[in-house]
Amino acid sequence: MEDGRRAPIAIVGWTCMTLCLVSYAAAFSHGASLSACTDMMPRHLRAQLHSPSNNYVTLHTNMSFYFPGDKVPVTVRSTRDFMGFLLQARKVSNDEIAGTFVFIPPGSKLLTCFEDGDTVTHSDKSLKRNLSFVWKAPDQPIGDIKFFISVVQSYFVYWAKIESAIVAQRGQN
Repeated sequence: MEDGRRAPIAIVGWTCMTLCLVSYAAAFSHGASLSACTDMMPRHLRAQLHSPSNNYVTLHTNMSFYFPGDKVPVTVRSTRDFMGFLLQARKVSNDEIAGTFVFIPPGSKLLTCFEDGDTVTHSDKSLKRNLSFVWKAPDQPIGDIKFFISVVQSYFVYWAKIESAIVAQRGQN
């Protein structure tokens, strides 16, 4: 091939690769993808999972039990800023996503993994530290639940499935 044609071909190739990587990275700045619903893992290139025991995030609620149909406040507290997250309530018995979120803070949006509003993710990459949510239990009994959050500190550093204490289900309303 002529030397005069190599440079333009190399530039076109580099440009295509750069645009693909930028569009891939930009896709997650507006929240987790539906592909993260099941395992709660970010789909970033070369992202590094950190040990759940070394995280700086706490996930809790002020309720140790709930009744079907109850609204449960959920709080995320962090000692460091983070950019992204994915939050779900899951049944202790079988790890299925349960209930819906009825209040979410600014910088968040609802996702539909299995039913409308059963998951919350970030809607922008602004730095976050303390977040408050309200989760609504289904009207029918589902058993004990735990809340889980995956947190992305930066594009390359994250913690997956940090869990709350068990919130036990009591009888029906």
